[in-house]
Amino acid sequence: MSSKFNLRSSFDYLFDQINILCEEIKHADVVSCHYYLLPEVTEEDEKKAPDNIPVSKVTGEDALDKCLNGYKDVFVGNKKSGKILTRHPGIISIKDPDLSLKARLVEVNKAKQSFKESILEINNNDARFEAVHNAVPNLITLAAYRKIHFEDAIPYSVRFTWMKKHSSLTLSKKEALEMLNKSSGYSNPRVIDQQNWMQIVESEKLRVGSLNEKSKLRIKRPTRVTPEVNIRFTAKNRYHVSAALPFILLNPQQETKIGELTDYSSSNVDVRKKDYSYLIERIYLENLD
Repeated sequence: MSSKFNLRSSFDYLFDQINILCEEIKHADVVSCHYYLLPEVTEEDEKKAPDNIPVSKVTGEDALDKCLNGYKDVFVGNKKSGKILTRHPGIISIKDPDLSLKARLVEVNKAKQSFKESILEINNNDARFEAVHNAVPNLITLAAYRKIHFEDAIPYSVRFTWMKKHSSLTLSKKEALEMLNKSSGYSNPRVIDQQNWMQIVESEKLRVGSLNEKSKLRIKRPTRVTPEVNIRFTAKNRYHVSAALPFILLNPQQETKIGELTDYSSSNVDVRKKDYSYLIERIYLENLD
């Protein structure tokens, strides 16, 4: 099991590497830098997915400062929410003729993975939480894990988009009915009274009860949207990565098209995406048969 000393040593090495990277970027030949400032998440926002997210574009020295601070943003500090990670979408284009920055980025990401593995050696979740926060107080563990993504080839384009994720849970007819039985005892402010609420749940139980015993069901609940970076070389040769931290483009070329992160609106629905037909829309329950 990872000791407090080992966890602290692993983290200290990681944070030293991040600080060295930031200093090297400050003194490097930065061609351009854009940072996209998102609204701060509050405790009230933690349980709801926003319908709109305004984006403020920052450029120049101010953008570079915000990008570098984003790499170091692994502590709770003065955040209004400790559950939702602060995201720092941006892009830094840097000349790196001797690939020294690339080597540093590789080392930073290697240190992040090593720190993560040392934590995951602790099997029990409660023990893991206690060990990490004893070793590194106020650390946001998932923030420390986040890789710094970069590209040193010459892509056709680097663009930003919003990705809508879902949390999925597959369950049987029996499990779905058990879940609805528990719901019967809950109060719900969206209905007039408890009797009406129970009638709603009973009608949902009838819908599930009419299914085949071997029916496969799934709850596919939408979660908060997140910014991502799409790197394209050709129509078939492309990939996307998280934009939780600023993306770094090494040795940029004029032919690469650089996009921007625009405001998010839930009303901008992609018509190519599946229009889900829910068996019970209230809990996002689908019948997969």
